[in-house]
Amino acid sequence: MAEPDYIEDDNPELIRPQKLINPVKTSRNHQDLHRELLMNQKRGLAPQNKPELQKVMEKRKRDQVIKQKEEEAQKKKSDLEIELLKRQQKLEQLELEKQKLQEEQENAPEFVKVKGNLRRTGQE
Repeated sequence: MAEPDYIEDDNPELIRPQKLINPVKTSRNHQDLHRELLMNQKRGLAPQNKPELQKVMEKRKRDQVIKQKEEEAQKKKSDLEIELLKRQQKLEQLELEKQKLQEEQENAPEFVKVKGNLRRTGQE
């Protein structure tokens, strides 16, 4: 593109055009905002201009997905884990039965306890 003639001339009578000042770009708020946006872009952060409702809905959806994955992981138990759980349940049932028997013996009247002791000594 060709340059205008008045740039080459050194005629002092001519008024040279000056670049207009953009009031938005010269404002301090705009400069601070622009600087912050550039720094966030370098870091890889996106500006957070989402409405609060949208943020809450996204968080709820993320939580739901995480919970669903945990449930799927629990459903996919190996054969070893299933067998271990069965054994653990059996042991817990046996312990409960032993505790019930001990409680019954403790709650029984004293003459029943003495009678049981007599039978044991008689057998020996």
